[in-house]
Amino acid sequence: MADRMITVMVVDDHPIWRDGVARDLSERGFEVRATAGDAPSAVRIARAVRPDVVLMDLNLGEGSGVDATREITAELGETRVLVLSASGEHSDVLEAVKAGASGYLVKSASAEELVDAVGRTAAGDAVFTSGLAGLVLGEYRRMAAAPQEAAAPRLSDRETEVLRLVAKGLTARQIADRLFLSHRTVENHVQSTLRKLQLHNRVELARYAIEHGLDADPQQ
Repeated sequence: MADRMITVMVVDDHPIWRDGVARDLSERGFEVRATAGDAPSAVRIARAVRPDVVLMDLNLGEGSGVDATREITAELGETRVLVLSASGEHSDVLEAVKAGASGYLVKSASAEELVDAVGRTAAGDAVFTSGLAGLVLGEYRRMAAAPQEAAAPRLSDRETEVLRLVAKGLTARQIADRLFLSHRTVENHVQSTLRKLQLHNRVELARYAIEHGLDADPQQ
């Protein structure tokens, strides 16, 4: 995204905090396309403005930031959600990540940390307040080690190929270019894979791929 300005949406139910964060990001070179104060508005506006990053509070006046995160990441595959919350509770962090959040910062983070986190999130990195990344990784490892109750659904060769590239962090357009497919065809493969695996978004797809060793290049 070096050739264009990163677009951001700020979601928080406290107007002074919300406007302050939006102003800070604008002054640091980000394009703040919109703000929202509750979950329903966040989902509706995100659909319209399609930002690169949604900065999401969890405790909103109406609705849940977790639910909004789940809807946004499921519908807008190229929009990433970075949670910015007053809570550092482990249960809140894991719930947000399972809903599709790409990262999690607590509100005690400095302005410099926030700016860096938004930029890295837009670039596809997973960004967490110090100490929380290990928690998330540990949970993923625990889930990966848990016995599977049923055999995994069978994916087609093309679906597996697309899933492997999703795990590598490629966008739908990048995958389309790599495989010489249309953007719509790639999205259809992604949606089909989500249905077969009973997953909700690309973050869960990537986690599935990593847990099953699909993030590594196939042996030649």
